[in-house]
Amino acid sequence: MAEHATTDTLGRQLHDLRVSVTDRCNFRCVYCMPKEVFGRGYQFLAKKELLTFEEIERIVQIFARLGVRKIRLTGGEPLVRSELENLIEKIAAVDQIEDISLTTNAVLLSEKRARSLRSAGLGRVNISLDALDDETFKAINDVGVPVQKVLDGIEAAASAGFDSVKVNMVVKRGMNENSVVPMARYFHGTGQILRFIEFMDVGNTNAWHDNAVMTAQQIIDLINAELPIEPLEANYTGEVAERWKYRDGGGEIGVISSVSKPFCGDCSRARLSAVGKVYTCLFAADGFNLMRLMRDGSTDAEIEESVGNLWSKRRDRYSETRTVESVLRPKVEMSHIGG
Repeated sequence: MAEHATTDTLGRQLHDLRVSVTDRCNFRCVYCMPKEVFGRGYQFLAKKELLTFEEIERIVQIFARLGVRKIRLTGGEPLVRSELENLIEKIAAVDQIEDISLTTNAVLLSEKRARSLRSAGLGRVNISLDALDDETFKAINDVGVPVQKVLDGIEAAASAGFDSVKVNMVVKRGMNENSVVPMARYFHGTGQILRFIEFMDVGNTNAWHDNAVMTAQQIIDLINAELPIEPLEANYTGEVAERWKYRDGGGEIGVISSVSKPFCGDCSRARLSAVGKVYTCLFAADGFNLMRLMRDGSTDAEIEESVGNLWSKRRDRYSETRTVESVLRPKVEMSHIGG
């Protein structure tokens, strides 16, 4: 079957696939999996309900024929799924795939694990860290994990020789805005790119309100007052983060402005949940059930046609059209599609 670029109704090509390998996480971050919803009694998915690695490999092959070149593994927390290296090896063997990355909280990222992931074919790692002081960070992750555990994971990733190690910080007013400048100072000059992410209304459990959003411009102004920065060109069309570099040569930072300055116009990403549903937007309510097609015996050609039709009809631009009403409508939770 021939490879071809697949475009949606707004001319956006399908290029990236984010793959959630589990709905489980060892954190209960207040903006993602709050304990009020994901508490002790919460029923996570049984293993038989998850896509197998072979099924994910098959889906990646199909998406690759439709134009996907980049795969990001997410969760939940992807490192809680055992033998993830086996999946990475399978994806790395797909000819058209040029880039495999992982988003993690890094608590399980020992030096040994980082090396094994790298050997399997993982190219890049994005690590979530929302504060540098234990009091704030423990209040956010809500399971008592200290900052040092994540810093150790970042160090393990840095020593494993990945193509890049990025650190992601979600900024929420009233939660951790006082950590913005300390984080910038800490990672200045380390070679690790720190990216600040506006607090987004993903799902319905994180009590999002626009008053809690610290905008990209406000974040930039804060940092620039302490560590002067200047803008950089994007690496490629559709890059989600605006790039800035320190004027003193201390590296670069990124700012992701999904709320204040949406980038829907270049969005090239589809998302695959751990139960095999495809979502064409981070803020979607419903997904297209690929697991059912596969387990009912559909051929690759039939699945490819279904996915191609799904993308070709895509008109999602939620962040550009966000309203009070749309914020309140049902949406898939971040923990199901990994952001």
